[in-house]
Amino acid sequence: MRLSRKTDRVLVITVILMIIFSMACVLKLNSGPTYAEGEEASYVESSSHFVTFYDEDTKLTVKTEAQTVGEALTRAGYVINEGDIVEPKLDDEINADNFFINIYRARPVLVKDGNAEKYIMTASYDLRTIAVEAGFTLYDGDEVNLVPNIFSLEAGTANEYQITRNGGRTLTVEEEIPFGEEKVTDVNLATGTSEVRQLGEVGAKRSYYNVLYVNGEEVSRELVREEVIREPVSRIVAVGAKKSIPPEWGTCADWARQAGVSEGDLSSALDLIYHESGCRVDASNASSGAYGIPQALPGSKMASVGADWQTNPVTQIRWMISYVNGRYGGWSQALAWWYSHGWY
Repeated sequence: MRLSRKTDRVLVITVILMIIFSMACVLKLNSGPTYAEGEEASYVESSSHFVTFYDEDTKLTVKTEAQTVGEALTRAGYVINEGDIVEPKLDDEINADNFFINIYRARPVLVKDGNAEKYIMTASYDLRTIAVEAGFTLYDGDEVNLVPNIFSLEAGTANEYQITRNGGRTLTVEEEIPFGEEKVTDVNLATGTSEVRQLGEVGAKRSYYNVLYVNGEEVSRELVREEVIREPVSRIVAVGAKKSIPPEWGTCADWARQAGVSEGDLSSALDLIYHESGCRVDASNASSGAYGIPQALPGSKMASVGADWQTNPVTQIRWMISYVNGRYGGWSQALAWWYSHGWY
């Protein structure tokens, strides 16, 4: 039966609409998930962290891939001015999924000591710290007080702090104790490279002095005693000691590792092995009868570690380990003996 022209047109339009609908579905599937306005994707990369900034009376939480506090501040658009305090420190790593950063903004203050006065910018609210930051020495018994008056400056308003001297003749000072550095050898780290395994932390100590005055002026200090408040933490640096193995020694190196030779001893072990036998399992000395990779004399000695001593390189090297440890105390000592005598 032949269809009418009208029916033909309807079928064509229907097919076209079905094709358009199919293409739209494919495009939607390939475009990935969509979110309503204001909705965020729940997917978070493993290197991302949520960081919350507290700056004066404001709070901001962002998702960032920044690795350090300073980098996170820069990415978030924060400007840190001289005198501002950031906790944790700018070079501290962001190592938590929910990390907090506090910003304490510096403000102008006026510190007076008799006729002397000093304007500074400080983020501290500790009275004695403020006086010391202004360059004044505080002796035990001296007081620092906030004066109710407020002075207007070009930079804004400044709190005034007054130092009251009470005739003290002793001085207590908190000082930093620098941290040391320890170096450890890592045979799994390439020679010539190093890695910081532990960050150093400065310690703190409190020192007590007797102060000598002449005509009201300090002329000397005598240390009375010290006490440690916080012990310093050493910086630990791993220094690489892994020596490169020639490519042609690769198979022998694998046998040595299977036998129990450590990475630290591997270079010395292979050096000795290749001097003795070229790492050949069936190496035989016609004059002496020494046999195998370690040139055991007689070769049957190696039966103590395995019945397959004649053909198994791992068994032979395992016997060699016990031999060099028992006779020389280790691979490096055995190699040194070989270089001195031409045999081991």
